[in-house]
Amino acid sequence: MIVTLLRLAGLFGLLSMLAFGGGAGVIPDMQRAAVDKYQWMTASEFLDMFAISRAAPGPGSLIVVLIGLKAAGLAGAAVSFVAMFAPSCVAVHAVARTWHNAAQSRWRPMLEQALAPIAVGLTFASGLALMRGTEHGWLPWTVTAIATLLFSLTEINPILLLLGGAAAMLLMG
Repeated sequence: MIVTLLRLAGLFGLLSMLAFGGGAGVIPDMQRAAVDKYQWMTASEFLDMFAISRAAPGPGSLIVVLIGLKAAGLAGAAVSFVAMFAPSCVAVHAVARTWHNAAQSRWRPMLEQALAPIAVGLTFASGLALMRGTEHGWLPWTVTAIATLLFSLTEINPILLLLGGAAAMLLMG
């Protein structure tokens, strides 16, 4: 149990510091560690936990609590929560102070432009990792591709896209 708690602390402490643009950017690494490396759960269980964490109020990265709970019970949930949020909170506080003090500096706009594509790329990687864990077949892939294009290129409400995808899956089998 101690080994599992240390693994949870190390995994989520590191991912906490890599989560540029939010926790969605590190979902592939969470999935790889929880499912493939440590085998705390199956890919299907991970997807279920991901869905629950997105439906529940609060940050989506609360999935770490569910992973910790599955891996090591309540102690695992607590360790995962602290490891995911404490390091990044301390870092954000320090960076925010520096960022505020550098409001008129020349490097700040360049850094903002440099970090934006990294956050977008990590978010797309999360989507791809989650797609790999779902059922495979031409229909789910087609629905996912169409929804992604519509989401990227239009102003359609994401809830409507989810409902449309669900309806298409129900109608087509």
